[in-house]
Amino acid sequence: MRIVIAEDDALLREGLVLLLRSEGFEVTAVDHPGDLVASVEAVEPDLAVVDVRMPPTFTDEGLRAALEARRRVPGLAILALSAFVEDGYAGDLLAAGGAGAGYLLKERVGRPGEFLDALRRVAAGGTVLDRDVVAVQLARPRPGDPVATLNAREREVVALLAEGHSVPTIGRLLGIGTAAARQHAGDVSTKLRVPDGAQAMLSYLRA
Repeated sequence: MRIVIAEDDALLREGLVLLLRSEGFEVTAVDHPGDLVASVEAVEPDLAVVDVRMPPTFTDEGLRAALEARRRVPGLAILALSAFVEDGYAGDLLAAGGAGAGYLLKERVGRPGEFLDALRRVAAGGTVLDRDVVAVQLARPRPGDPVATLNAREREVVALLAEGHSVPTIGRLLGIGTAAARQHAGDVSTKLRVPDGAQAMLSYLRA
């Protein structure tokens, strides 16, 4: 797998390079959003790992550069990293469409197994959303507060669906088996009046 990293923090950038190369990935690293677009066009990677806030203003340059890179190289998967819980930026990335999109807090990089699992799911075309961002979305008031009708287990299932996990994985993580997880997911879909599946749940929570 070919990966381009855009990160202006030298320590984090080099740490990512070492981690990903140790897993056998081909890695190109840059420290400026403008270089990201050029590198993606030159390398045509499978995935871009991008810091949301980059020079010169440290607002959303990294994210905007990643979306421009995807426009020029269709099919590019994007895993955005942020030091802060920024629900709006996560929504911008997911709303842009395209296969393979993820938004994680940078602290997840310190948990290599968790980070690499998310990276591989995004590269395979999946959607990954940081659990802290999901918590913010679940807490957002909604008309009639349908989330309040969920029991504790159903809220766990909603959160894991929104993080991008499949039903079998949810069953394993909760220790309840695939059939029970599927039943909970179906109950959640009925109560919230959304179709089954992680993408539908993400769309509901972003609304």
